[in-house]
Amino acid sequence: MREALSGLTVRGRAFLAAGVTALVCSIVLDQSALTRVGILVVALPLITAWVVGRNRYRLALVRTVTPQLVAAGQPARVTLSLTNEGRTPNGVLLLEDQVPYVLGTRPRFVVEGIGTGWKQTVTYQVRSDVRGHFEIGPMTVRVTDPFGLVELGRAFRTTVPLTVTPRTVVLPQIPLGGAWTGSGDNRPRAFASGSAEDVTVREYRRGDDLRRVHWRSSAKVGELMVRREEQPWQSRATLFLDNRSSAHRGHGIASSLEAAVSAAASIAVHLTHRGFAVRLVTATGEDPSSAWHVRKADLNTGPLLEALAVVQAVPRLRLDTGWLTEGAHGGLTVAVFGRVDAPDLPVLRRMQHQAGSALAVAVDTDAWAGGPPSPGATMALAQQGWRSAVLGPRDRMDAVWQELGRTSAQSSRGVAAPAPVVTG
Repeated sequence: MREALSGLTVRGRAFLAAGVTALVCSIVLDQSALTRVGILVVALPLITAWVVGRNRYRLALVRTVTPQLVAAGQPARVTLSLTNEGRTPNGVLLLEDQVPYVLGTRPRFVVEGIGTGWKQTVTYQVRSDVRGHFEIGPMTVRVTDPFGLVELGRAFRTTVPLTVTPRTVVLPQIPLGGAWTGSGDNRPRAFASGSAEDVTVREYRRGDDLRRVHWRSSAKVGELMVRREEQPWQSRATLFLDNRSSAHRGHGIASSLEAAVSAAASIAVHLTHRGFAVRLVTATGEDPSSAWHVRKADLNTGPLLEALAVVQAVPRLRLDTGWLTEGAHGGLTVAVFGRVDAPDLPVLRRMQHQAGSALAVAVDTDAWAGGPPSPGATMALAQQGWRSAVLGPRDRMDAVWQELGRTSAQSSRGVAAPAPVVTG
């Protein structure tokens, strides 16, 4: 009852004040009829508060978001399944789901006629132009009487995540180079001599299925040999994104960082659908959630897009080089750079040396800052052996990718200078 009295609305408090005033006036003026009116006006909100306070309800909520991974600018559908497991009916329910402001306005619903075993499903859509990871919920429930005199609040604690990934565009097919670098049993190769049977088997390893033993080759070699065509080989690619705050210009969705993230997402989707196992590396090092995995393209794209959805600008001046100390190198490296300064050149040189093929998309940060286009980044990358193309504020990523393909084709037809050898 105490909680119900504290939930009196403005209308309920007005009724109480009017009833008390009528009672006082009836005593002062000695009007018995006014006394009955005052008692009735005071009793109405009190009785309503008692009824609402004794009303026992047990609401169950199941919230689902479809899909939980959505691209920026695309809608997602939220479904709310409500069930009343209480034994007594309720009054009117006012439902309000807590939604981050970037996803739109908070949805509100009015539900009436709730009884024992009542079920209802409501849906609404959310949409965000900003990438990121968001939590939808919790839901607040306000129980009110038909007269609007008392209102009690409840809240569900459960939330559902929604990840908004960067916008992507379909990129055209271009010669990448370094496509057959990496590790695997079924790596395509030219047969200089011998038969295909000689190059599609390998030595037996502990744990191999005995049904894959190739007995003819085992008899020739003198030890167990197994077929290796059933283990598909997958190329590896490193996607590097420079997310230093000092390397980008602008703020919000119109900044050069957002353009770089969108370009990296488009490249990640393109490479995974071309059969590459892609890992993401930023200015702070390799992202563990998007490390190299041998799996299908659709399964590999999800972790990459989720990692890119939460990438933020980092306040550091130097690029992390810890990931360059790994032993497995020589694959394809595709980088999206912002502003390139002189202290970055040694790192760029190391990245190019340890890559079988090095491609770069240079974001023209000077153009984002309002100045004229500057070819400084592409010149610096070319001096370090990178094949690059410029991405400006008004450039389409698919056209930039096509230009990068033409640059790669011209470089492959020309005579490349031998790369310097790094020792130490």
